[in-house]
Amino acid sequence: MTPVVIDTNVLLVANGSHQEVSDECRAACVRALLARKESGMVVIDDGYRILGEYGNRTYPNEPKGVGDAFLKWLLQNHSNATRVCRVPITETGQDRFVEFPDPLLEERFDPPDRKFAAVANAHPDKPPIWQGADSKWLEWWPQLAAQGISVHFLCPADVERFYAKKFPERDLPAFPPRP
Repeated sequence: MTPVVIDTNVLLVANGSHQEVSDECRAACVRALLARKESGMVVIDDGYRILGEYGNRTYPNEPKGVGDAFLKWLLQNHSNATRVCRVPITETGQDRFVEFPDPLLEERFDPPDRKFAAVANAHPDKPPIWQGADSKWLEWWPQLAAQGISVHFLCPADVERFYAKKFPERDLPAFPPRP
């Protein structure tokens, strides 16, 4: 199974922490995380920036949702090289990384999300980034794809709805091809 980088919002949606997502979106995120726990690999940074963000937004010591339980599983397996790959990324400033795949895109990228793209780019296989309901990634995926990094939208209908609501004056960007 292909390794993946998982944006924090996938855990939050699976937990039910995003009130505006559809039941289908939550179910898709739950299924994805459960399947990844069962088999497959997750890619994180060796400085635990991703795990730190997950930990700040979920409750792994008192798991109530699938996202919480997924983080607990990651914490238990972070040294298991068959399940979790830790890649080094080099921070050059607050939320800026040598490994970010496109310096021009970095300027437009949300600073807290940059680590996900840097981690995907630092891994030799350039694993896909799983995205739950964050519509801003619709504008970023083409430049990431040009650098060999794909974005897998688990909830395309919700992303489309959120994008239209957030940017009513803009045309909806195309989604990446499905794998």
